[in-house]
Amino acid sequence: MHEGIADFAVNYAAKKGADYAEARAEHSEGMAFSMKNGILHAAGFEREDGIGVRLIVGGAMRFLSTNKLSKSVLREMIDKALRAGKSSARVSSKINMSDAPVERVSYEVKQRVRSSDVDSRGKIGELFEVEAELKESKFSIPARFLSLSDDVVHKYFVNSEGSRIGSVIPYVGFFSLITVSEGAQTAQRTIQLDETGGWEIVKGWDLPSKIAEEAKVLFNNLKYGKPAPKVKLDVVAAPEVVGIAMHESVGHPYEADRILGREAAQAGESFMTPDMIGMKIAKEFVNVVDDPAVPGSAGYFLFDDEGVRAKRKYLIKDGAVNELLHNRETAFSLNTKSNGSARAMDYECEPIVRMSNTFLLPGELSEEEIIEDVKLGIYMKSFMEWNIDDKRMNERYVGSEAYLIQKGEITHPVKRPVLETTTLGFFSAIAAVSDKVGYHAGTCGKGEPSQGVPVWMGGPAVKLKGIRLG
Repeated sequence: MHEGIADFAVNYAAKKGADYAEARAEHSEGMAFSMKNGILHAAGFEREDGIGVRLIVGGAMRFLSTNKLSKSVLREMIDKALRAGKSSARVSSKINMSDAPVERVSYEVKQRVRSSDVDSRGKIGELFEVEAELKESKFSIPARFLSLSDDVVHKYFVNSEGSRIGSVIPYVGFFSLITVSEGAQTAQRTIQLDETGGWEIVKGWDLPSKIAEEAKVLFNNLKYGKPAPKVKLDVVAAPEVVGIAMHESVGHPYEADRILGREAAQAGESFMTPDMIGMKIAKEFVNVVDDPAVPGSAGYFLFDDEGVRAKRKYLIKDGAVNELLHNRETAFSLNTKSNGSARAMDYECEPIVRMSNTFLLPGELSEEEIIEDVKLGIYMKSFMEWNIDDKRMNERYVGSEAYLIQKGEITHPVKRPVLETTTLGFFSAIAAVSDKVGYHAGTCGKGEPSQGVPVWMGGPAVKLKGIRLG
């Protein structure tokens, strides 16, 4: 790792007049492979080293990054950033950061089977096994895209307040996009799996069986699916559908920088305002958290990219709006403390307010008990698409795997049921929450230039009362 060059950058910036300085030195390496319709599409090994430095001078913030890890390059870049900061400080509003404890710690996610010990042939073999299983299907799968990747990120954070934090986090990821056809009809399904850990995780996924089962579900829905009833009914939303709703209609609108207007011209605004904290929007058994410390999760970290210790944030607690996602800058603006929600995609990007793993906490009923209590409803197990407006209020989820519920029994498949509601309407309709949380992975996009970071989203199954589907 590059601790020495990061320490130098911070010390040099402070010596030259920066009011605050921080540096993130990163080293990452990994492999990635993709296959298209049974043919190896791309393969590569990547190794990357670089440093990102953030400064505050005269109330103006500047960010710089480089993969040229030399003191002379950093001196020149820091000098230029300081001059620009002093000039812009005369005309721009001042940036302040909330207080944060000094942290000195190192941590590592262990791999039981190191990804680097598995050769490229073994990794490509995983994709060929999935392809072989799909080819054995008794129905048509005309388009198949598969990819598999691994990466280990070494990071060292240092700031002028005295924090020194080292981390080593390994990642493994899988993505597939498959198209199934039945006569003139087609349906697509994307599956994304991301976790932190070693190659043992990939083996545990059992990818051939998992993806083949997803293809079978698509086929059955195309062949046997019927339209949803055009009446008010109950919707039992499974963890995948609940998860995307928690991410899009809770996580994003609770980002304090979005609320303060920073994202307005990029990814949109938020229906949330700071004075909504304490507002009741759901039953008391509804609790939504953002928690980066979930073991094995895609959004895992113990300290954020501003050196603040990670913690579970209760965005909705006992059915009421409870807290927002903050970095140190937004926390100061709203007279609170950072809750460790600053993330950067890599050393080239500034840390901004981000989610990690956002999910609904479990209730007390089993999923079976919830379904048994439904006289007429839809069980929406997965989604094929979603839409939400730029204030994160009006939303729409189109079901992929879905079934009709009649008198507490799951019956035939339902084709493309559309759940269209508002964020407040969704939460006020939650009548029951099951006792088992499920997660699925995603890549959350935000910022300009865009930053994609790995996250989990999820929750238990919930019953939404009195919904009219499209």
